[in-house]
Amino acid sequence: MKPHRLTIASGSAQSFSGRHDVLPDINNRWHYHDELELIYIKKGKGTQFIGDSISNFADGNVVLIGSNLPHLWQFDTEYFKEGLTEAVDVYVVHFARDFWGRDFLNLPENQELNKVIEHSKQGIQITGPERKVIAELIEEIVETSGSRKIINLMEALLEIGRCKEVNYLVSFGFQYDFQQTERDRIQSIYNYTILNYKKKIELQEIAQVAKISRNSFCKFFKSRTGKTYSLFTNEIRIGHACRLLIENKMSVKEICFECGFYNFASFHKCFKDITGMTPLKYQKSYN
Repeated sequence: MKPHRLTIASGSAQSFSGRHDVLPDINNRWHYHDELELIYIKKGKGTQFIGDSISNFADGNVVLIGSNLPHLWQFDTEYFKEGLTEAVDVYVVHFARDFWGRDFLNLPENQELNKVIEHSKQGIQITGPERKVIAELIEEIVETSGSRKIINLMEALLEIGRCKEVNYLVSFGFQYDFQQTERDRIQSIYNYTILNYKKKIELQEIAQVAKISRNSFCKFFKSRTGKTYSLFTNEIRIGHACRLLIENKMSVKEICFECGFYNFASFHKCFKDITGMTPLKYQKSYN
């Protein structure tokens, strides 16, 4: 799977774009774009990959993604089955940082707005009660036109700035503003890992994907992401395990092997290291 740089088209009649998706396979690949992205998943669940962050998402998920920050929303396999009556329901807004003019954000009255856009580089997930208000504004952005469309976007961003309950998804050590060759290499690594995490990925194997030597790979990945490749792979596996635990259709041991672990003790330790709790405790806390 080749790295994908997405070009967002807003149309000649609009300064930024907004759309309503009901299919789970819209841009379901690891990608990035110049525009910021404000997304509201009204209905749907799966795993979200944002920078070096991997977590589950479900109905009501609201996230603001910064410019050129790699991301992917991977919907659960159940949405791709034939004869499925359950559809996803997603509202997405894309806008350039300076679509309202180069000097607009530098106005003294817009300090709060500028701060939100700067923080979006880390990926902002809204978790507090303001999420409902922001979700409604995102729907209005997509469905309205004219000046009201811009006003709704400003109100949504300002509301995010006032939120006290948010998660910053991307670690400070993560870098994504690489040279083009580095960006393509990182995305190739991410793409391959997302597709193959259920099996054991040898170091030589992933180094070949990155087109560098085995010895150079570890140093390259750690310096660009702030974490080891082993930890990154395990985070993907544990994210999948969390989703399976929530679904409660398999035993913990079955989930262990389904997620690419070959030893239950290792799975148990890795799960606790990443989530802070045991698999069973995580399952009970969610229920």
